[in-house]
Amino acid sequence: MSETSETSSLAAQAYSTVRDRILRGELTMGQVISRRKLATELGMSFLPVSEALLRLEFEGLLESRPRAGTRVRIPTLQDVQGHYIVREALEVQSARLFAKSATSEEKAELQRLAVRVDAMSAQPDADRYHYLSLHEKLHRRVAECARCATLSDAIEKTHALASTWMCVARQSDPPAPRRTHQDLADALCSGNPDVAGAAMRSHILASLERANDRLKPYFQLGRTRGTTYSRSSKARKDDPVSNQES
Repeated sequence: MSETSETSSLAAQAYSTVRDRILRGELTMGQVISRRKLATELGMSFLPVSEALLRLEFEGLLESRPRAGTRVRIPTLQDVQGHYIVREALEVQSARLFAKSATSEEKAELQRLAVRVDAMSAQPDADRYHYLSLHEKLHRRVAECARCATLSDAIEKTHALASTWMCVARQSDPPAPRRTHQDLADALCSGNPDVAGAAMRSHILASLERANDRLKPYFQLGRTRGTTYSRSSKARKDDPVSNQES
């Protein structure tokens, strides 16, 4: 039991490390991850590292191929559209429930969070990881105040992918409207489920549009690379697409 518990703890550590690196943009889409190097770096065996990478693969952040290894997943256009269809359904329902269930204190908290998110999004030099964490917190609070734990858990699982896609090409992003999240929060705090649901739907669809625009080069990369990639550093060095990513 103690050995199993230790393995689970190490796997959780490896999971957090790799996930954070992906969200920070330190591991880019298409970049191959060496289990051996990761295990050596973290000072642990293959087993917890493999468990961690399998969990990230299940969540859609990584992909593996036989005799090729594991890499940060390159999404297709269909992946992104499917993800946002699910996210829209979940978060619109969450918004409607928030409008009916949130207390005055919870509404005030959400509006304060929205101000902070909008302020940070307007700062071109802001720490992107801090912004993503704050953005996730805002959406998580909406879900938590909807008073449905199952819905909240489902929404939380969708945010890792969305945050990863927000990391790419961030330098070329046009500035977001100043009150994007404050306007959303105002609608959610209106007490009207229809108004709240419509505002969240518009918010998610706008996010889909930005994600599609941001990921266009990666859609092409996925078509070029297909399902093949090499675990060999020499092969990746000779690959102009890999060189462009690094």
